[in-house]
Amino acid sequence: MNSPQTLRARSEDQAARLPPLLARAEHLAGTVLLGEHGRRRAGLGDDFWQYRPVQPGDTSRMIDWRRSARGDAQFVREREWQIAQSVMLWVDQSASMRFSSDKNLPDKADRARLLALAVAILLVRGGERVGLTGSSLPPRRGQNQILRLAEFFSIDAPEDYAEPESRAMIPHARAVFMSDFMGDIAAVRTALTKAADRGVRGILMQVLDPSEEAFPFTGRTIFQSMGGSLVHETLKAGDLRDRYLQRLAARKDELDALCRATGWQFHTHHSSDSAQAALLWLWQALNRGTA
Repeated sequence: MNSPQTLRARSEDQAARLPPLLARAEHLAGTVLLGEHGRRRAGLGDDFWQYRPVQPGDTSRMIDWRRSARGDAQFVREREWQIAQSVMLWVDQSASMRFSSDKNLPDKADRARLLALAVAILLVRGGERVGLTGSSLPPRRGQNQILRLAEFFSIDAPEDYAEPESRAMIPHARAVFMSDFMGDIAAVRTALTKAADRGVRGILMQVLDPSEEAFPFTGRTIFQSMGGSLVHETLKAGDLRDRYLQRLAARKDELDALCRATGWQFHTHHSSDSAQAALLWLWQALNRGTA
């Protein structure tokens, strides 16, 4: 069990991350012009869509008591426009994302969190609901939801590589997955297939450090995963360059083909590139997905 001193120190460390991340995300979102978005699709309105079981974060006023009275479970009545305007986020929090090849560059996790929070701010300003995949944070509107997202994005996961969360995907919603996608691609395939089966369309944004594209290593080199579970030492790192780049290109091609097969969009962003340009691409891609 953690001591009170340890718990307080961890809490203060987590809380200290929120204002800078949120402030940077607000500033970044402010650089993107908020165009027409959200409720602009023909045929969408307040028509009944479906009943679904109550999820964590739902308030009592959202419950349809007449439907719930038929059994022991409680249900929420969802309308069509609520489904169409829900965007689910998954941001890789694993150790792999905490890599940066240069102290002047943000690590991959920082860039992914910044972009995810900035696009969430834009979506909420446009009247949409934003939440996390899984059941930890259902889609909601408002500034409080942005604060909850910022709090979640401040948490690091211990594992080397993370698998996309595909549970509780709302039918016909949209989704944004951000990761370096260096882990098991079978998990990505499963998540996108499940999403496509539920009519969910979205975006895979691969975030890479520039050194992961260039592989500037020569001579004796020790490669170690950020979590420390994988270690490889070589005396001739340069001899690995071509094989590594071929495998990276193959991984990108596989992700792109998977997105095309499931109706998603794929994009690679480097942490050395402009965050504003990446956010603009992301925002326009979300608009293309609703056209």
